[in-house]
Amino acid sequence: MNDKSVHFRQQAISRTSRVVIKVGTRLLTDTSKIPLLMEQIYKLRVKGYEVILVSSGAVGIGMSMIQLPKRPQQLSKIQALASIGQGKLISLYEDAAKKNGFHAGQLLLTLTGVQKREQHLNMLNCINTLLDMNILPIINENDSVSVDELTFGDNDLLAAFVGAMTRCQTTIILTTVDGLHNTNSGVLKNRISVVEKLTPKIQSLAKDTDDTNASIGGMRSKLKAANITTSAGEYLWIADGRDISVLEKIFNAEDVGTLFLPSKNKQMSSKKRWLSFFTRIRGQLFVDNGAANAVLKNGCSLLPSGIKSIKGEFKRGDAVEIVSSNNKAIAKGLINYSNQEVNKILGINSDKIQSVLGYSGDQEVVHRDNLVIDM
Repeated sequence: MNDKSVHFRQQAISRTSRVVIKVGTRLLTDTSKIPLLMEQIYKLRVKGYEVILVSSGAVGIGMSMIQLPKRPQQLSKIQALASIGQGKLISLYEDAAKKNGFHAGQLLLTLTGVQKREQHLNMLNCINTLLDMNILPIINENDSVSVDELTFGDNDLLAAFVGAMTRCQTTIILTTVDGLHNTNSGVLKNRISVVEKLTPKIQSLAKDTDDTNASIGGMRSKLKAANITTSAGEYLWIADGRDISVLEKIFNAEDVGTLFLPSKNKQMSSKKRWLSFFTRIRGQLFVDNGAANAVLKNGCSLLPSGIKSIKGEFKRGDAVEIVSSNNKAIAKGLINYSNQEVNKILGINSDKIQSVLGYSGDQEVVHRDNLVIDM
């Protein structure tokens, strides 16, 4: 490991006080590993780290309990398996936690729950309160009620979203590979120790999981998670959870797994995180080159004069995308007008808004304080 890699790893650990640890389904096929995982988490807690655990495994445990060899494709069957396995999973975690002198609290999230601002804040407050009470939050997607179009996708992405929501400095994804590898004709070569930037070349190294009997995801979802985490200004670490001492090695800044560095030096604000990762887009604003440059390069608000057309139905306070003349989404933000109002004022100067609408409104269609640039 070169000096630069050592520096990056030591820097990541020195900046970390709160961490998300995600453990995948394939690691939990053998539930006897849960006590070993909790012992590692206990050691981190003793050192003063705040730990949040994102755990897959409910569906896999449900499959094991009814001796089902292959993960079904039918949504209702997956939901049923999750309902069977979730209670068993959390009881195993609680038993292991109690042996190490602490308790676990379960939270089941849905995508719509974290997209709604009030529920988002309530969930965040619950997680922070559990940490204040010295209780380990254990988070999973609520697979029993989630439907395909309203899911996080998999728990790699859930871990990244939880890390972004709770401002964790580092997110660790424990899996059954020892990190991201270079490939040659599909054959894995050397492990990549540190990824400084998620380039198209790095993205091309992603492969989906080769075992769909029990799990979903793969390296592709882990790189999507890395994009979320690093865009928020934080670290993501992929490591081999089959190594029972892997967390100790990570926090000793040893050369294990693959560390992804933040894409920016400054951590994204909480409001910008919510706008970037959790809002549900209700419409699109298509803008001219002048407006696009003002938003992207000058950090300006979006004015009605720069809007050429719109798409979708939305109301004041909804999230919309700002789309450039080459049909690329460049930003998203909270809009000050409904789609009917924007249709009336697009292309005009702000000082004409009152005369067009018949009442005084905001000069900005999207204010810069409620706007975030797409990464």
